[in-house]
Amino acid sequence: MIVVGIGARSGATADELLAAVDAVLPAPEGPVRLATLDSRAAEPGLREAAARRGWPLTGHPAATLAAVPVPAPSVRVAAAVGTASVAEAAALLEGGRLVVGKTVHGRVTVAVALDPDLRHHGDAEVGPGLVDLAVNVRADAPPPWLRTVLHEAVEASAAYPDLRPARAAVAAAHRRDPAEVLLTAGAAETFTLVARALRPRRAVVVHPSFTEPEAALRAAGHPVERLVLTAPGYQLDPAAVPADADLVVVGNPTNPTSVLHPAADLAALARPGRVLLVDEAFADTVPGEPESLTGRSDLPGLLVVRSLTKTWGLAGLRVGYALGPADLVAALAAQQPHWPVSTPALAALTACTTPAARAEAEEVAHQLTAHRAALLAALPAAVEVVADPRSSFVLLRVREGARVRERLRERGWAVRRGDTFPGLGSDHLRIAVRDPETSRAFASALAETLDPIITTEEVR
Repeated sequence: MIVVGIGARSGATADELLAAVDAVLPAPEGPVRLATLDSRAAEPGLREAAARRGWPLTGHPAATLAAVPVPAPSVRVAAAVGTASVAEAAALLEGGRLVVGKTVHGRVTVAVALDPDLRHHGDAEVGPGLVDLAVNVRADAPPPWLRTVLHEAVEASAAYPDLRPARAAVAAAHRRDPAEVLLTAGAAETFTLVARALRPRRAVVVHPSFTEPEAALRAAGHPVERLVLTAPGYQLDPAAVPADADLVVVGNPTNPTSVLHPAADLAALARPGRVLLVDEAFADTVPGEPESLTGRSDLPGLLVVRSLTKTWGLAGLRVGYALGPADLVAALAAQQPHWPVSTPALAALTACTTPAARAEAEEVAHQLTAHRAALLAALPAAVEVVADPRSSFVLLRVREGARVRERLRERGWAVRRGDTFPGLGSDHLRIAVRDPETSRAFASALAETLDPIITTEEVR
């Protein structure tokens, strides 16, 4: 997706606007989206220009744009509208990489960014002979007891799936009514169901975060506004979420930053008339799950998404669930086909929500905490650890990140690129936590990779 940020004086015509866009983008190689200040999005000229080309048009509040660092800030523009460059900030907010800086054409200023590939995930980084630090799945295979459960379920697969036992097991584990449980073919299915079932007037996705929710919303034709958190802490201020947003999506812990937001901050976002979707796919990687909202059935519109993938090594099985108000769960379930979850996946849900399995998951979370500490201790000093990691991965920032990633690949290591997450750049790399021996070997390879790159940069 190509994002064109527009800064235009009041009264600019559609012809002026399109001429400015065509001057920097004469033959777009892909779909185009326009972005600007919310007060400008209602201008007749801009609305007509978007309509002529069939381009979506999104307006963003001045405060949101003001938080976006821009390469060519203007004191005059900041004083007039509250942001230092409407065109660049709007392009960068929705796009990931600025390819055309702000360019002035009469009464119109434009900037162009390329939107991140929202469908790019860590599995695209792995390959034969590579040590996988790109995918956030703990184990190569489920534990033996769970493999036995799955084998028995396959033998019973001649019958159609019965969702009721698994739904009851999940409900009991979280002390919820079974009517408040939605079983899904992977946690990510929930995002597609939300996009199909709801008609949000103002959908806000908190970034950097897992990109499937936004991708699903856009695929269903819904405009999406990004609330991009920034370094050093990537912390969410509830007051930054627009009050009139009727769909808010946030991850906790957040992929890829590994930040764990306080439950109180997320609970403050719930209100009547709004669906608050909290992606807790990595919640069980945190000992005690202190910030989980799975038990908060009192919060209006709260939909919590959970996954069995990360802890139990079940990415290929596609199994997850969501917890929310019964009417919302029913609306989402109405978008599913009949028998939406397979018999083996249902067996896994039932088995992994028993007290014994939950106790084992807690032990795994404590072990993961120790392994993460070992990784952090081994990393070379030239690497910046972004934020305070609390989950099964850490976000790093290194100079010449794209080159580093390729050099690591040549050395046999697959890591997750960061520039496909809105709000991050090519210098960001996400690293999965593995056992200490693997982490130390990786840290050594990273140090050897960085040495010649840093030396070259210093010579320059």
